[in-house]
Formats: sequence, C-alpha cells, structure tokens
Amino acid sequence: MKYTLYIGNKNYSTWSMRPWVVMKYFDIPFNEKLVKFDSFADDSLFKKTMLAVSKYGTVPILIDGDLVISDSLAICEYLAEKHGDLALWPADPKKRAIARSLVAKMHSGFQAIRTYLPMNIEAEFPQVGQIILRDHLEVKKEIMFLDDLLSSSLASKKSSCDYLFGNFSIADAFYAPLCLRLKNYHIATSSSVSNYIDIICNTKGIKDWINEALQERSFVAMDEPYRLQR
Repeated sequence: MKYTLYIGNKNYSTWSMRPWVVMKYFDIPFNEKLVKFDSFADDSLFKKTMLAVSKYGTVPILIDGDLVISDSLAICEYLAEKHGDLALWPADPKKRAIARSLVAKMHSGFQAIRTYLPMNIEAEFPQVGQIILRDHLEVKKEIMFLDDLLSSSLASKKSSCDYLFGNFSIADAFYAPLCLRLKNYHIATSSSVSNYIDIICNTKGIKDWINEALQERSFVAMDEPYRLQR
C-alpha cells in the first residue's frame, strides 16, 4: 500500500515541499493529494478539507494505513525509520547529529526570512529583496547566519559530493526552500552557497517540484505580498 501525502500549492508551500522532495529523491512511492490554498479561515475550503483528514487542519499530512502524521519533520523522521536502507539521514552518527541540529534550527528559526521573503517560485523580486535588506536588519542578520551555517557545513565535508553532508539527505530537503528564496529575491551569497543553490535547483525531486510549481499558474492573494496579479 502506498503512502498518501497531502500538500498545498507547490508555488508557495515550503512545508509541503520538504517531505515531497525527500520521497521523490529516494523513490519512496506515494499518492499525492494537492489541496489548494484559498484561506486558512475555519470556513475555507482548504481548512474544511484538511480538518477532515487531520485535527491539525494543516499540510503536509502523511497517511500510512490508519496512521496520520502531521508536520514535515515528523513525516521525514518516520520515513527515515521505515526506510533505514535508504539513508535519509547521514550514516555517520556525528554527521547525523549535526544534520539534525541544522534541521531543528531551520524548523524553528529564520522567522524574519519567512515573514519578509515568502517563497514564490514563479516570481522574481530583485528590487523587493534589496528593499527588505535595506529596511529590515533582522532579515539581513538571518541571511548572514544562514550563509555561514551552510558554508561551514559545505566546507567541512571530506568528500567531493555536492550536498551538506556528502550525499543528499533530509537536511538538504529542509534547506531547499530557503535556497529558493535567496535565488528568487536575488540575495547575494558566498560563492560556496551560490554554487550549492545551483546544485539544489537541479537536484532530482527539487527540480520536479519547481517545474510543477511553474505549471500551477495560480494566484493566491494571501501568499502574494508583492504582486497584485500574476
């Protein structure tokens, strides 16, 4: 029996993106259920649909038989346990601990980036990016910290592999939406992070997500702080 993964719009939904990319990259079969955003109000179609699936009323949701799992990280941890042969986390215990630390930081941090640089895959905002950096010091500080965090991990590898811990892992999937934000808002980064962003955008699963986001051709006003229309 295949898993079922409920997700939101690919153009906007960073949390949906993370487990979807992990499952695509590692060839874990699943049925996709796309529930488009309209509003998060209790009477919205999105909320009514998701509350019928889970009491959390959010995406992503993974269904495995009678098991319902909410939250990107919880889903990925479950998949890592179910598919231990696929090495969703780094095999080395020390690397695995550091990778989990990075993911935990991403999962609970970078609030300013989330607020002022929301993911919008089909749009590019070079001027908005510069205005945000000019007017919001907290965003600039978070981007500097993010660059240092990723650069340090990339520099510490003892292999020529392209990802944060050698081979692609959950950590890369979790930082992919932040990379897309930096790209689409034309935020300057160090050369190592810039190269990493290029690699991420051409990675199996991530490239698929980007291409499918570009095909959605939707416009959800609540997710569009910088555009009045497509």
